[in-house]
Amino acid sequence: MSFVITLDVNNPKLMIYFWSSILRYELDSADQFEDPEQIYWYLVDPADKGTRLLIQQVPEPVTAKSRIHIDVHVDDIEAEAERAINMGAKRVDPTPMSEFGATWIRMLDPEGNHFCFVLNREK
Repeated sequence: MSFVITLDVNNPKLMIYFWSSILRYELDSADQFEDPEQIYWYLVDPADKGTRLLIQQVPEPVTAKSRIHIDVHVDDIEAEAERAINMGAKRVDPTPMSEFGATWIRMLDPEGNHFCFVLNREK
């Protein structure tokens, strides 16, 4: 079994750039931008190990916090948060949160979708 996460966006080019950079994913097919009717784009893990992210263009903006969000597990949450901020993200809290042995930073992507950078635990 597999699954895909779908993210509704208003500006697909901006959000494809942002999320492919954050996840280190690639656009499945760049020629999809040549079709003016196109509203779906897949971002894929180049190693073909991660879950696919479907970018879906919608007309309405984010109006409330979603009940689901993406957690991006990284080795340095502060460095990744700063990198995301430089690409248009916003940090929700001034300091990281810690609970139940996990540490994370809550973020908003350039269109206001919530996501978190979570500190990788020692293996």
